[in-house]
Amino acid sequence: MYVGALELDVLLGDVHSLKEKRSVVRPIVAELRRRFEVAAAEAGDQDLHRRALVGVACVAADHAHVVDVLDRCERLVASRPEIELLSARTRIMGPEDD
Repeated sequence: MYVGALELDVLLGDVHSLKEKRSVVRPIVAELRRRFEVAAAEAGDQDLHRRALVGVACVAADHAHVVDVLDRCERLVASRPEIELLSARTRIMGPEDD
């Protein structure tokens, strides 16, 4: 079993309140969950209205599948015009990581 985690640090565009931030971040998180069947959530920077940290997790039997899913999640977020992807960090743990 392999577990992959992806941290996406994003800068939001024309957002001036936490309410506007939620209206941008929630659809992104929902789309990640729906399209890729991953766990996804806003995982940090909740008190900043122009930044968000989105966390994504994936579990699979195959290392290559985890890498593929997380890469597609990153590309989806990077393609959104209303945000700028500042950084993406991936961690993958497998059977050898006891």
